[in-house]
Amino acid sequence: MLLDIALGVLATWLAFSQRIDGLHVPKGNEWIPYWLGPMLALPIFIHFGLYRAIFRYTDLAALKQIMKAIGVYAGGYTAWLLLFHVNPLPRSLGVLQPLILVAFVTGSRMFARFWLLSARVDPRLRLLRRRLLIVGAGDEAIRLSEALKTSPEYLQLGFVDDDPQLVGRNMLGHRVFSGEQLRDVIVNYEVSDLVIALGAGSDGKRKQIIEHCQGLPVHIQTAGLTLGDQHASIRELDIDDLLGRGHVPPDVELLNRKNHGKVVVVTGAGGSIGSELCRQVLATRPSRLVLLENNEFALYSIHHELEQRVNSFYRGVELSPILGDVRDANRLREVFAVVKPDTVYHAAAYKHVPLVELNPFEGVRNNFLGTRITAQVAAETGVADFVLISTDKAVRPTNIMGASKRLAELALQALAAKPGVHTRFCMVRFGNVLGSSGSVVPLFRQQIAKLGPVTITHPEVTRYFMTIPEAAQLVIQAGAMAQGGEVFVLNMGEPIRILDLAIRMIKLAGYTPKMSASADGDIEIRVTGLRPGEKLYEELLIGHNPQPTDHPKIMKAHEVHLPDEAVEQEVAAFQQIMNNRDVPALKQLLLRLVDGYQPEADTHNALLQNGQKSSENDAQIEQ
Repeated sequence: MLLDIALGVLATWLAFSQRIDGLHVPKGNEWIPYWLGPMLALPIFIHFGLYRAIFRYTDLAALKQIMKAIGVYAGGYTAWLLLFHVNPLPRSLGVLQPLILVAFVTGSRMFARFWLLSARVDPRLRLLRRRLLIVGAGDEAIRLSEALKTSPEYLQLGFVDDDPQLVGRNMLGHRVFSGEQLRDVIVNYEVSDLVIALGAGSDGKRKQIIEHCQGLPVHIQTAGLTLGDQHASIRELDIDDLLGRGHVPPDVELLNRKNHGKVVVVTGAGGSIGSELCRQVLATRPSRLVLLENNEFALYSIHHELEQRVNSFYRGVELSPILGDVRDANRLREVFAVVKPDTVYHAAAYKHVPLVELNPFEGVRNNFLGTRITAQVAAETGVADFVLISTDKAVRPTNIMGASKRLAELALQALAAKPGVHTRFCMVRFGNVLGSSGSVVPLFRQQIAKLGPVTITHPEVTRYFMTIPEAAQLVIQAGAMAQGGEVFVLNMGEPIRILDLAIRMIKLAGYTPKMSASADGDIEIRVTGLRPGEKLYEELLIGHNPQPTDHPKIMKAHEVHLPDEAVEQEVAAFQQIMNNRDVPALKQLLLRLVDGYQPEADTHNALLQNGQKSSENDAQIEQ
């Protein structure tokens, strides 16, 4: 307030001096405007909240309040001079003094903002600030630049855009460079962080920029908008950017065909694939979505998330969180009898290869018997469609997990061929999904953040990869095309070496990879050796000549299967083996039933082991 009083007096003196073209020395009635200004200004400024603002966060909204307050003040100040004209006070003072005062008041706030913000940053940290360049000059880039203004972590160097009307000009106080200058700018300005803020629909341009910057010591990230907000933030590149593969837009008709307005059950609803299936199914607006899960916290998490979406976007969809186990036939009958599902997506499974290898009986019991029990209950209760989420590890498996999933496929194929069964059973087989629990991408990111080492099991390990949302969408679309008994295979694109993925992630983080501790580079890639049951290469087809479908990324395979009576006999044999806890007998059974099963490691009961493990190897579950 004292500062504004002083500025008001100074503004009056300058207005007088400008009016008379000389330095004003007040006398007599000329003192009246000097004390009139503060008397009018302070109550108005208090009313408009100018003294409640925190200066360091002064923004456009605060400046608008200042303009409103000065506008009201100017009206009162001018009105007094006009109504109570006192000689020798010039009327033009009512215009000149408020104009000067608004410049003073606004300038004082902005000076306080910049001084306070700079005072917050430790001078020693200024030298360590990340030197950041934003690719893009659209709305998302502008929001990001505004958000970074107060950041003590980043020093923004400019924008990069190909718009000829922007290149070479200044935007928000920063220069706009052309895309052709990108590499030179990164090198010459010692850019440490490159943030791509191109908005939606620019995947091709995004990948072109990533490839263009390969080999430069710059950490490439992307801008993202906070859900329900318009504030931009910086995050790591999407998994699609890491894979460098295109995405086929989903067929909306296929997504809706078996779900819209219907009762849908998702088993394993709290898992990586199951939870994404729930999100995608919810978007089709079923009448009821049943979340079946045996993990209480996982069920709580997905139900809480979906409940918020229902309240915001999908009102009218009924959510039912159900605690239950797919191996409990009575519980399944109870649930299915009450909710009367039209479609079931069976995602419940033990999928971690090393863990299932150490717990073989539980793996087979859950993946094989659990699937068969769920499918039988679905057939008994008149479910129209049943979709099994399978895996490429079921093809010529070398581990218990893959063999158990192939048994699950055989159980469904047998039921689909059984006379009198009206449920349409189908299986959807695909490879690794990135971002799931145990995926290599989060693990690699953690290891890179710690500057290594990044651990892989073998230099030649190759895997098919797909993002979780894309996999879930394709599962739903494949299930919509089912007639009964089909094995659908997703087109995963070209397989990717885990080593190449690790190298790509290290380079995108702005570091140089090295293949040994003594080699030149920033982050070591360490080979730890294949784990029990792990294959170098995965396959998606048991047979040959898959048939195309109406979707370019979904194929249909024809494979030999067993009759349901034979499966029933093998179930009895398995129960006996499980009661005896006989691992060799279990493997003999799998060798007899699963085509191409070739166990490459000894299978043990975890209870009988010494517990010696490699923590780094166990973490890489999905490799």
